[in-house]
Amino acid sequence: MANSSGGIVPLLGRFLVSQIFIYAGVSKIMAFSMMTAYVKTANLPLPSVSLGCAAAIEILGGLAILIGYHTKLAAWIVFLFLIPTTILFHLVPAIHNVDRIGNFENVEKNLAIMGGLLVLAAFGAGGFSIDSSRASKTA
Repeated sequence: MANSSGGIVPLLGRFLVSQIFIYAGVSKIMAFSMMTAYVKTANLPLPSVSLGCAAAIEILGGLAILIGYHTKLAAWIVFLFLIPTTILFHLVPAIHNVDRIGNFENVEKNLAIMGGLLVLAAFGAGGFSIDSSRASKTA
């Protein structure tokens, strides 16, 4: 089988991975006061600042992955962001029997997304990306 790293497949993969973060970040901004109250349930310091940082990571990281700009770095940042997010907002509530099935499903979903982010972090954006354009100009 031929290598498709320069084709449309990595672009499609980046689109599919990025859309969940862009949507989640924009949703946090659109319902900021409601989401701040939710963040308070995790006992995070400065919940509105924490929420603003989360929204920024999701939107900026998602957009960077989508367009393939510093993709490896963006994938690592979003991956690392998902670790405490998954633990605080899905694993801990599931352990305490708060929507146990739904939260465990979200843990599994986040682990799958984290796997995709690790692939991006390791192999980069592929051919149709700003990273690829920049690399070909410097070569």
